[in-house]
Amino acid sequence: MAVPHNNGSIARFGVFELDLHAGELRKSGVKLRLQGQPLQVLAVLLERAGELVTRDEFRQKLWPSDTFVDFDHSLNTAINKVREALGDSASTPRYIETLARRGYRFIAPVQNAAPAEAPPGTGNGGPLAPVPAPSPAELHPELEIPIPHRGVTRGLFALIQVMYLTFYIVALFRLHAIQGIADLFLPLWAATTLAGAVLVTAGVGIPLRCFLISSVGFDDQRLGEKFIRIFPLVLALDQLWAVAPFLLTQKIGLGGAFAVCAALLYLPFSERALIRMAYAGKRTA
Repeated sequence: MAVPHNNGSIARFGVFELDLHAGELRKSGVKLRLQGQPLQVLAVLLERAGELVTRDEFRQKLWPSDTFVDFDHSLNTAINKVREALGDSASTPRYIETLARRGYRFIAPVQNAAPAEAPPGTGNGGPLAPVPAPSPAELHPELEIPIPHRGVTRGLFALIQVMYLTFYIVALFRLHAIQGIADLFLPLWAATTLAGAVLVTAGVGIPLRCFLISSVGFDDQRLGEKFIRIFPLVLALDQLWAVAPFLLTQKIGLGGAFAVCAALLYLPFSERALIRMAYAGKRTA
């Protein structure tokens, strides 16, 4: 099946460009593995950028009436492959928006252009035409940084939660050792209070981290909003646990404890930034 006609043979959007003549999708000049029906579906969307393309229109353009296929499954598979190639998401779309039970719409700005014609005398052995610079990456609407792949930001956020969960579990298993260390430089009542604080905050932190891990794992679309609501609790809990490295001063030294403490003080703000990047399309502020 031929690639649908477009006003220009090269369609550019963000760091991507679709060469309709060559049938290639490129990211910053690097060819991506997208071909066949997914490539044709993307071409149709780019041809009608900003407009709704109904599922029936896809069927008429790309699946002839005498073709016997599971059309809904084939179209869904093609859309998913396109999104995977673009690093896009159905829940927070930057390129392809789903209109439930109706169709799809390409929502990013598109520039159409014909391939540059080589001037006379630029054949084999002549000077090469300059290659246009790739379009700048799409920026986050609030943070003003290039939007990273959601899998990266969600994965980093989940790793931070696993780290804290490990802290809590190890601390509970070593609670007597923590109190013993505290007894070395604190009065008895203060050491007991410290052990009690570890017990209480770990008891609060374990279900909190399990909730955040499961939410990001199942890609809860309201996680951004929920996290901002509970951020004061997360911040207070993380700041308390940031002083934990000083309990290991005898093993890692005062300087090492201070460095680890400084890193842990920053982590809750890192968590908030990761959530805002992963759920850029949701209200998180």
